[in-house]
Amino acid sequence: MAYYITYGEFQYHLREYYQRTGSRMQFPEMTDYLFRKGLLSQTQPQELPPNIMYSDMSDDDFNKIIDSFTLTLNPNLSISPDVNESDIIPGMRDVFIIRHPRYTRPAPHTHNYFEINFVSCGQCTLVFENEKRTMKAGELCIIAPNSRHDLIIDDESTVFCVMLRKSTFNTTFFSLVSQKNLLSYFFRTMLQADARTNYLLFYSEDIKGLNTIIRNAMAECYKKDSFSNINCISWMNLFFTHLLRDYSKTVQFYNYQLGTDFSLILQYIQHNYKTLTLSALADFFHYSEPHLSTLIRQNTGLSFTALVRQLRMADAVSYLINTQMKISEIAECIGYNSADHFSRVFRTAYHMSPQEYRRKNQSKEDPFTPFATLPSQ
Repeated sequence: MAYYITYGEFQYHLREYYQRTGSRMQFPEMTDYLFRKGLLSQTQPQELPPNIMYSDMSDDDFNKIIDSFTLTLNPNLSISPDVNESDIIPGMRDVFIIRHPRYTRPAPHTHNYFEINFVSCGQCTLVFENEKRTMKAGELCIIAPNSRHDLIIDDESTVFCVMLRKSTFNTTFFSLVSQKNLLSYFFRTMLQADARTNYLLFYSEDIKGLNTIIRNAMAECYKKDSFSNINCISWMNLFFTHLLRDYSKTVQFYNYQLGTDFSLILQYIQHNYKTLTLSALADFFHYSEPHLSTLIRQNTGLSFTALVRQLRMADAVSYLINTQMKISEIAECIGYNSADHFSRVFRTAYHMSPQEYRRKNQSKEDPFTPFATLPSQ
């Protein structure tokens, strides 16, 4: 049976318990404590107004709004270091967002969904595979499923936690996965069967912009109408494209199984693949060629040669569809010495010539010409 309490009341009891006893509780522990004390309601509260935008207000004002949101609680849940998405994401939701509770005790855990933590105000400590990192206002991290971690919130800070089903990302954000950048690569890798322990770290100077997106997405999580779930997904699409547009070049990508920041290597390959050799890459990063080759294969599932070919083909497709460049010009732009060589590689990858691919995929519509003279009637 579900019980209800507002964010503000729940946070008040966490703080009061800590100040009175010097001890902290985890979320399920406080839920059971409030249930035993008879402090949870069995009456479902009224829904939020559907058409309010939460943008132009101070952090304090929005925190007051959050305090009025209602938590739906299920007492007597077992506390486990392995959290399942069905335990925390409501059944009819693809995305669920909370303001991370303050005054909770540390509890390292894993879960089978993506988690995004954004520090809106103050700071917190990210504990990841037994290493600690302080995250300050404007920083956000995307944590892969099955990664052991914890987040310790400073008692007056505001951190938003976005929980996203792995299956939802695979089906709903597929256009993001198809992009050629670190964020897309991260999600493609994490959606494979053998997920690695990873997280992405971003820093944004545009705290206000991200606050606007996350605030409105969070509000949709607490509405009950038929549009709220898709509206929340739409806000998250804006969130991801905002990161891709403005922050993908500075993102840090961690692979703790290998003990290295692979993002630097991947970024260098992406920016220099047209002329890059494995030998030159190894010299630049001070690796032996065999070790670097192993590192690339472990992180991408591809050899260096196959990875470069994939990057070249992705750019070739973009040129073929979106430009009128000659095949020889495209070949030169993506690092091939001859159009014939490019055409042979392209045919192997796509089972048709570049010219055939262009004919099949380029828009058949006449190009838009502003202020063109309309044909006479």
